[in-house]
Amino acid sequence: MVEITGNSYETVLGTYCWSTAREGICIDTAGPVEMLEGKSPITVHPGERITFIMDYEPKPSTVSLVQFTEGGVQIEKQVENNHFYAPERYGIYYYSYGIWWMDAERENVSLGDAFYNFFIEVVPDSDPKG
Repeated sequence: MVEITGNSYETVLGTYCWSTAREGICIDTAGPVEMLEGKSPITVHPGERITFIMDYEPKPSTVSLVQFTEGGVQIEKQVENNHFYAPERYGIYYYSYGIWWMDAERENVSLGDAFYNFFIEVVPDSDPKG
């Protein structure tokens, strides 16, 4: 989930892989833009804080946030302390939040990963004067 100004919003689970000592499973899905087609964006204001909420233990050891823009351009965004800030420019932005659970004993070995997709629409702040 993502939290914005005290409100929580569901994300859409995309591609994921998980492995145990006995088996592994991977599910591949469409990209964020295609997966979110027909859904409504989360409305935010320029520079608004967006926090990732994960009610799962153990917490992932590595995270990544990619912003998808028109024309398929992908931009890596900075995530600090489970949050990032909405762009300052008005418009619609698609995101894929990737998380990995890395093996503590074996270098570069992932025990599982998941990609959560969502999109926002950055709109002007409302004018308090009406």
